[in-house]
Amino acid sequence: MKETSVKYPFLNRDIKIYEQENGHKIVLAHKEGGMVNVSSWVKTGSINENDENNGISHFLEHLMFKGTHKHKAGEFDHILEAKGAIVNAATWKDYTFYYVTLPKGENDENLNLAIELHADMMTDPVIPDYEMGAPFDINDKNVTDKRERHVVIEEIRMRKDQPWTKVYNATNNAMYKFHPYKRDVIGTPEIISQIPQEVIMNYYRTFYSPQNVTTIVVGDFDFDKVLNKIVKEFNWGERPQPPLRDTKPDTPVSSTTYVENSANINSAFMMFGFLGVPACDLEHLIPIEMLSIILGEGTSSRLYQNLIENSEEQIFNIIDAENYSFRDGSNFFIQANFNPEYKEKAIELVKSEIEKLKQNITERELNKAKKKLKSRFANEVETVSEIGETIGYYMTVCDDLSIAENYIPICEKVTCEDLKKIAEKYLDINHAVISVLMPKK
Repeated sequence: MKETSVKYPFLNRDIKIYEQENGHKIVLAHKEGGMVNVSSWVKTGSINENDENNGISHFLEHLMFKGTHKHKAGEFDHILEAKGAIVNAATWKDYTFYYVTLPKGENDENLNLAIELHADMMTDPVIPDYEMGAPFDINDKNVTDKRERHVVIEEIRMRKDQPWTKVYNATNNAMYKFHPYKRDVIGTPEIISQIPQEVIMNYYRTFYSPQNVTTIVVGDFDFDKVLNKIVKEFNWGERPQPPLRDTKPDTPVSSTTYVENSANINSAFMMFGFLGVPACDLEHLIPIEMLSIILGEGTSSRLYQNLIENSEEQIFNIIDAENYSFRDGSNFFIQANFNPEYKEKAIELVKSEIEKLKQNITERELNKAKKKLKSRFANEVETVSEIGETIGYYMTVCDDLSIAENYIPICEKVTCEDLKKIAEKYLDINHAVISVLMPKK
């Protein structure tokens, strides 16, 4: 077993990373206190989907809780929640992860129980037909089955009715030409209503292989004992190597792309989208995150101050900016809710703020952004859950936890000139997607 150490910022002990011969990675991190977090991160999400199975990663996430050969559906949650646990999971473009946070118990009894149940769920899900629900015609109004297939479809329908989702999906789809990131993670009712159990199990066996999984435990415990417990409980058996991913980062649109849709809404929604750098490129990613803070984070940001607080006309109700980081490139978004009567002016005002950002950034703005990023990084080691999520992100999306050691030093050395150059390169309006959602007339 290969062992490495990482000096993670703000933690008083090195994080230990163990890689077994089968490729399963185990990460142990020390955090004083009575709480522990156990999680497993799988290198699969919508990045491994196509037009025929879009949404399968998210659907499988739901179905993983539907029992194993040892435990019936619901037992896993029932046993752990009786111990005071929070049990949940999430799916995104690059990953799916499952976690348990609970008091470690006397002599670590709860921690050991959580590892046993978590390992059983990750390595031996049954996913029976009677828990999934039978495939059905999405247009058949007489189907009343309430099993998991229908639960997910209802989740999709509720989400797709939201204006922010509509404008985001339109932006995201236009930003990508061929990359799987262009698809919505949650999938479509048409696919989820029809996808067979066999296809889902094949997907599980293909991507839930030890080479694709990192298991993380954070808390105050004996590393050797917990390591041995994980090795013992995670019985992967014989599994094929996961397929090599051949996706390449997409290139930004060659000219400003405008998309307009309508819905039964009273106000209008808008989103500007730009493609950025991969998550592991901290030298460029950190300045991009600083730009999102300066431009659109909070009431002291430029967008809020210039377009809401100090504006003579009430055009914008909400406006902000944020950056999403992915394995194959980040997404920089400016998003707004505005008065539909001022559509053209609203777009031009946002464009103007982007251009002004490239011309002048003050030391005060730079220092505020640095302070926020460093504070955010420090806050992510306040709880066992946050530590587990941060480790899982770096291990899964970046394949390298050690780059986290460079986060603060890179942050410190960024200058105002660096930010202006990054803004000029990555916030070029000629490479932007502008999506607007207007009220139906």
